[in-house]
Amino acid sequence: MRRSLTRAGSLAVVSMFALALATPAQAAQDSGAGANSVAAAYFEFTDGTDTFVFQLTDPARIRQARDILNGVDTENVGVMGTVVKSPASYNKPWKYHLAPNSVTFFGMAMEVCDASISYVNGHLGEVGGALLPRSTWCPWRSKLTREVSRP
Repeated sequence: MRRSLTRAGSLAVVSMFALALATPAQAAQDSGAGANSVAAAYFEFTDGTDTFVFQLTDPARIRQARDILNGVDTENVGVMGTVVKSPASYNKPWKYHLAPNSVTFFGMAMEVCDASISYVNGHLGEVGGALLPRSTWCPWRSKLTREVSRP
């Protein structure tokens, strides 16, 4: 005899199946363990003059950053993200940091989001207006240099 699933029952089955297929980190997040279950990783990039450290918490982005460092990904190697106008303990001496969930990697980007690390620091009050609209920063000369441990 066949049983029919209710709509709620069907959703529960699909959710459990998706959870079973998720990576362990994703499963911990999805089951309510929260973002703290994913270990943050920290990476440094240079713009040719200065260095800047940013945090990643998304497992796929962490893997992508490691692939860039290992030479597996050679196309999307620039660092892009949303500027947060407050210092982060891991990114001294700069007065700003990148929102971890906004960081992506690019091969080409618009000129309007390009600026050096020190220029952004010196003109932080203008970020989000004429300088780096929407606070999106994509230093064209950015090059990932290494993974760092949290200071």
